[in-house]
Amino acid sequence: MKILTVVGARPQFVKAAALSREFQNHPQIEEIIVHTGQHFDANMSDIFFEEMEIPRPKYNLAINSVGHGAMTGRMLEGIEELLLKESPDLLLVYGDTNSTIAGALAAKKLHIKVAHVEAGLRSFNMEMPEEINRILTDRISDFLFCPTQTAVNNLKNEGYNNIDCTIINCGDVMQDAALYYAQKSAEKSKIIATLGIQDFILCTLHRAENTDDESRLSNIVQALNTLHQTTPVVLPLHPRTKKKIENLNLDLNVHIIDPVGYFDMIELLKNCSLVMTDSGGLQKEAFFFKKNCVTMRDQTEWVELIENHVNVLVGADQGLIIEKACEMQNNRADFTVNLYGNGNACANIANELLKHA
Repeated sequence: MKILTVVGARPQFVKAAALSREFQNHPQIEEIIVHTGQHFDANMSDIFFEEMEIPRPKYNLAINSVGHGAMTGRMLEGIEELLLKESPDLLLVYGDTNSTIAGALAAKKLHIKVAHVEAGLRSFNMEMPEEINRILTDRISDFLFCPTQTAVNNLKNEGYNNIDCTIINCGDVMQDAALYYAQKSAEKSKIIATLGIQDFILCTLHRAENTDDESRLSNIVQALNTLHQTTPVVLPLHPRTKKKIENLNLDLNVHIIDPVGYFDMIELLKNCSLVMTDSGGLQKEAFFFKKNCVTMRDQTEWVELIENHVNVLVGADQGLIIEKACEMQNNRADFTVNLYGNGNACANIANELLKHA
């Protein structure tokens, strides 16, 4: 079975690393990785692929720094050319980026089967570009690999039982990756020693719904400043967020560091007392490393975290952010519940695909 895997952002490479390692255990599977270049990152160098044990992408389309329409269109064109050249049996995509929908569209129009990993997720907020990408990708995919039962239920509620597709609750490949790389991060990362901080809140802030709204961004910054007065807030600051803060002349008084790689992020997660984020993936990673999370969004696609009281939604309400951050630091949650497959997702995906080879 020849699989063309399309990735475009660092979180997708982490997921691809986990699944690629599983594919390597099956000689029947030949995988070709395509990097669209959507999230250009200087750290995507040879050392990154060596450390993550990922086969280097055979192709890099280097498409970035353009608007949604131009980016998706160029990706669609570039991926189509590679599909015609490589003639794979299957195209595999992850998540909800422009790379995801472009890959799925290109393959489907060439009558090549599509597998969508992280299918069925819904925030029910159509103002999010990611929501549009994930819904459209699900609708044209042949294999819908869902990370949770909630995701399966979402698809069933949308009538997917009446669509010719295979729906599998496989578990979450991010948990597979986290469990595997957690054993290596202590050797690879020196970030905790460099920081010299033992008790801290780990925060990330990059989502457009927050950074593009002056009121929301201002409220979040003020809340972080207040929390930092009692517990250090460590914030790997996204360049786009940094520029927005500077343009608005906001005074951000927390421990700012440069964006970090995956091993550094794992070590930060291991050692923090609380996670605060507007990221999707980091909400789950907090759970994987048994940390409570405060999510600065109005909705989340990971509703099971809310239901199990390990995560709380606070939007951009300054008072609520502070209140819930203090509350969650003292919350003794149950992290033993199996929400994401306990590290068997990649094997489940590989085995299912080989049934149809």
